Amino acid sequence: MIHRVTDLIPVVLLALACFVGGYVLLSRLLRGLSSQQPRLRKEPIPPAWYDIVDRRVPLAHDLTIDERERLLRLAQRFVAEKHFEGCGGVTVTEEMKVTIAAVACLLLLHLEGPCYPTLRTVLIYPHAFVPKRAAGASRTGELMRPAIPVVGQSWGLGVVIVAWDEVVRGARDATDGHNVVLHEFAHQLDGEDGVGDGVPLLATGALRTWARVLGQEYERLRDDSAAQRLSALDPYGATSKTEFFAVATESFFERPLQLEREHPELYAELKRFYGQDPARRVSPTTA
Repeated sequence: MIHRVTDLIPVVLLALACFVGGYVLLSRLLRGLSSQQPRLRKEPIPPAWYDIVDRRVPLAHDLTIDERERLLRLAQRFVAEKHFEGCGGVTVTEEMKVTIAAVACLLLLHLEGPCYPTLRTVLIYPHAFVPKRAAGASRTGELMRPAIPVVGQSWGLGVVIVAWDEVVRGARDATDGHNVVLHEFAHQLDGEDGVGDGVPLLATGALRTWARVLGQEYERLRDDSAAQRLSALDPYGATSKTEFFAVATESFFERPLQLEREHPELYAELKRFYGQDPARRVSPTTA
């Protein structure tokens, strides 16, 4: 029996050690299973896809020739493997599929492993939506509806939902720090270890620095948001560490110079994770 508070210290330290050790082992296992580069398809990329990406995905304009080709190959696999479904009267077109796939695969450009292995379905609404959500289904089976329309959601059941008008708007302005596809697919990466906590699968040894930097930056954003101070990060990221990672990903790709200038440690962690340095792709005059 524990009689004093000091008696808890060894127990807490042991539990913490087990947690960290378990995370490291899980990361190694999952990365070991997915350390190979994704097997890309070999059939020719449809010529129309180049035009779609050129028009709809301005973030791809500053990629190298090899990176753009790889992006299209990743998008080709994404479109072949994932099911797209229109909701609210939407008829899914090839342009919708390619646009969403290309933006989503921008996150994977230099990551090892499969193409969003836990994702099965992408639902596309015409505009902001109030989706059915099986909250509390394990006890009552009752479908619950959130009260406020949203423009995107990422479910842990292999589903991403986006509003097409927001996809178009977010892709059109590649410097405003808002992109619903980047945001929701960052959630998918975050949840690949089974837990959406703002900590995606990291390289061995990266967890401690990641937790320190993102924890500090999350608290900084909460303070900035409460004081209504402007930031390179959207205030929505102060909602939770899960949302913080998704918001930081949006800024990393769309406001890289500002993020690097205002949050250099955060930028460095995202650069290390994604294996990309978007601040070196853009001109300072367009940041």
